[in-house]
Amino acid sequence: MVPQSNGPASWWRGAVLFDVDGTLVDSAYLHTVAWWHAFRQHQHEVPMAAIHWCVGMGGDRLVDRLLPADRDREADAEIMASHAAVFATNWPSLTAFDGAKDLLAQCHAGGLAVALASSARREDLAANRAALAADAYIHAATSSNDAEESKPAPDILAAALEAVGGATANAVYVGDAVWDMKAAAALGVPSIGVTCGGRSAAELFDAGAAEVYAGPRDLLDNLQASAIGRLLALPS
Repeated sequence: MVPQSNGPASWWRGAVLFDVDGTLVDSAYLHTVAWWHAFRQHQHEVPMAAIHWCVGMGGDRLVDRLLPADRDREADAEIMASHAAVFATNWPSLTAFDGAKDLLAQCHAGGLAVALASSARREDLAANRAALAADAYIHAATSSNDAEESKPAPDILAAALEAVGGATANAVYVGDAVWDMKAAAALGVPSIGVTCGGRSAAELFDAGAAEVYAGPRDLLDNLQASAIGRLLALPS
């Protein structure tokens, strides 16, 4: 278990919240394929491109967005369970993006609270954290289990920020999906986009990103000039 913040926000210069799938771990397309199989198992033909566009929002919202409104909604939970089962077969193959662990370590070393704020199920988040191997640099982690509403609602981000005792005025969120950018905007937190999850810089900027980088390594290489760098410059 990652230790939670035991003190006030003044412990930290600021807080950096991170999405995980497609941001720190190369799993966005694995989720796309898992959803594609889940839909087919329940006799729904949904193009992978449409699925990938929705990856990053909560599973309930993804299903509702991609399937007809007049469907049998009682089957939605079974579709989500099918997705979970297919995705779980990929747990051993999950791989962190280059620079992901080093990025978390640098934020931690700079006196920032580091929290994971993911739409993933708790079990999938645990598998992603194993792939990251960076628990020593993570102060808190929240999943879909910790939010009443999923992204693009800001609930998961708010829960992560609360877990580290942070304030929106001194927080930044890093994500790869348009839904991440919208969730950050709803919370009033600046967002940094990364294109390693498959969304373009233009799409992320249009969704509200303040900055966009290719991935964790690119962000790490430009950390001092980024929104995270501005937090690092705050007095401790």
